[in-house]
Amino acid sequence: MANMHNLFQEFHDSISLTSSKEDKMIKSRNALREIIRKAFTNDHPGYEPEFYIQGSYKMRTAIRTKDDICDLDDGIYFFREPDVTPTTLQVWVKDAVDGYTGTPPEHRKKCIRNIFESDYEIDMPVYYKQDKIYYLAVKNGNWEKSDPKAMVDWFTNKKDENGVLVRVVKYLKAWCDFKRNKMPSGLAMTILASNAKENITYNHKRDDISLRDTLKEIQKAIIDNFECKVPVLPYDDLFADYDVTRKKNFLSALDSFIQDADKALKEKNQLQSSKLWRKHLGDRFPEGEDVDDEDTKSSLSGLYSIAKESKPWKNHDVCTPTR
Repeated sequence: MANMHNLFQEFHDSISLTSSKEDKMIKSRNALREIIRKAFTNDHPGYEPEFYIQGSYKMRTAIRTKDDICDLDDGIYFFREPDVTPTTLQVWVKDAVDGYTGTPPEHRKKCIRNIFESDYEIDMPVYYKQDKIYYLAVKNGNWEKSDPKAMVDWFTNKKDENGVLVRVVKYLKAWCDFKRNKMPSGLAMTILASNAKENITYNHKRDDISLRDTLKEIQKAIIDNFECKVPVLPYDDLFADYDVTRKKNFLSALDSFIQDADKALKEKNQLQSSKLWRKHLGDRFPEGEDVDDEDTKSSLSGLYSIAKESKPWKNHDVCTPTR
């Protein structure tokens, strides 16, 4: 049957951050940090910001979207209890970075977004730490318990030595980006894939099989209990605000992907198999050659991972906030 592993490696390269884009993002991050330090020293001397890269960049699961946009999350931390509202502290950050890019920064619910037009975005959430607990600033709201470093640690403990989980997460994020239409966030797909891995023995020589098996395990997990709980603070359900239409859209897209993944794995012709994957991953997934795979002696049972016993749902950095 057609082995798409090599094409998946090419696809992985096409969706991953380029070294030039990474370099530019890091330079911009460093510049923004310096601007914020100076602004707070001059205008808010009682507040000393520290920084910590978090999210997908830290977990190495960041991708370039089909519009060639990527992002970096750089948390801003204060090791004192603020005497101003969460919104005010966010505004101070926004005012500090305003003017650095041609596009004004966006004051979003949980971060200040710096937009580098048609290239990348740097999100800066604001936190303070007290009694070993991190609190996230929420626009027009209160402080919310949140621990992004714990999320990175949780995912790091889930990784396999062959990097399959990291690649599968990136494939899933690329799928959601290609489909869009309010598909789940990158964080949601990271959590779902990591939990699915508990019941799968990855085939490190076949990313096509590993992805299909992950999709099936995700479907099993959410078909009757549609939730995606963050395994660390704030332990919230990322699917809690999905309406019926959004839920149906995701479940339908998931089922369609699984059906075509099964067909692709059984297809002998490399071109026809790749076309099935491209339906869900987009034209960045390369087309195979119009030839039958030579490895046709493998039995169909070889296409399936060995299921393990099901387990219940588990719960360039410069400065790390460890104080």
